Amino acid sequence: MTPAFEKLQQALKRLPGVGYRSAERMALHLLVEKPERLPALIEALGEAARAVRRCERCGNLAEGGLCTVCADERRDHSVVCVVEHVPDLVAMERSGAYRGVYHVLHGRLSPINGVGPDELNWDALVARLGSGVVKELILALGNDVEGEATCHFITKHLPAPAAADDPVQTTIHVSRIGFGLPSGGGVLYADAVTLRSALEGRRDYA
Repeated sequence: MTPAFEKLQQALKRLPGVGYRSAERMALHLLVEKPERLPALIEALGEAARAVRRCERCGNLAEGGLCTVCADERRDHSVVCVVEHVPDLVAMERSGAYRGVYHVLHGRLSPINGVGPDELNWDALVARLGSGVVKELILALGNDVEGEATCHFITKHLPAPAAADDPVQTTIHVSRIGFGLPSGGGVLYADAVTLRSALEGRRDYA
């Protein structure tokens, strides 16, 4: 193989879920079998790189200041579902069982791997929780040690309970999905029926 081919193959292999053989097949497909598809792929990648960014409110994919979910006035903005990654949000939306909004952490706490609050979309969540708009926080994080640690950290940093004479701050009810999700599992690989059951059967988290 040529050096340019090897370079492309190595770049493809760095993508999530792509191994050596898969990268080789993709490279051969684009360069040898279907080279006419390459310009469209290059154009699409360039356009996405220029236009797509994180939603300034929740961290979802957006092409403006806000993503389509945050910009939708028909959604219930008082209910925020916290997820680890954008694919988790997509899975929740596919279930059709949720009409609130989201917050994407882009990971979860993992001190052993050097992931702390500063590496997550944490400051934006703190700002949202302190705005007085959020009434319920749904924790839809992985059902494992790191997911549990992240849930615990979030609850320990909630705003203080609302005072009787405070016109802004709202007491935030915290719940966590889990019914129907296997131990160690997360949102991404659950089917729509399981996610619907998990949302409907969410429990108080304390």
